[in-house]
Amino acid sequence: MEKIAIIGYSGHSYVVLDASLKSNLHIQFYSDLSEKQNNPFNLQYIGDESKDAFNWDIADSYILGIGDNTIRELIVRNILNKKKKILNIIHPNSTIANFAKIGIGNFIGPQATINALATIGCYCIINSGSIVEHECQISDFVHLGPGSVLAGQVIVGRKTFIGANTVVKQGISIGENVVVGAGSVVLKDIPNGEVWVGNPAKKLR
Repeated sequence: MEKIAIIGYSGHSYVVLDASLKSNLHIQFYSDLSEKQNNPFNLQYIGDESKDAFNWDIADSYILGIGDNTIRELIVRNILNKKKKILNIIHPNSTIANFAKIGIGNFIGPQATINALATIGCYCIINSGSIVEHECQISDFVHLGPGSVLAGQVIVGRKTFIGANTVVKQGISIGENVVVGAGSVVLKDIPNGEVWVGNPAKKLR
């Protein structure tokens, strides 16, 4: 049996682990800053992966249980430097079109939909109930909150976070390192590095 570890063991990781079980993928280990008092999935603690003494060879493959885009990027660098695989976790109740393209290291949650000719980069979170419509282009390390809706041909830049229940109009381009607040309605293109909120969404800073 392949030995698999999850990086991170709280909050978002629980959703990832549940999806793993439903996909008949069995995770044996977890890494975190310290051993957890609460261990709902009965995993074995293997240490803090950020430490030099961490034994990367204890697992054959890793999955990502971290929601923060910046931290997730740092973890991915460490895993790839150690020449270890990062697995996709795709909930069996998600829907992915035949002609959609999915990179590596992604989490696609329950009831998420990725439609025809959409492209998902690597190390993204497409959270529960999110909709990525036709021909959307999602770059690496993007996090779509639960229930977010991207209409057709939306472009989302690297390390952008789109909050829960946000709606993005068809054809909109959102830059890199953008934060869109929960429940927003995005009707205009958003440049790199900005924070937008509201209905209609406006620049906060």
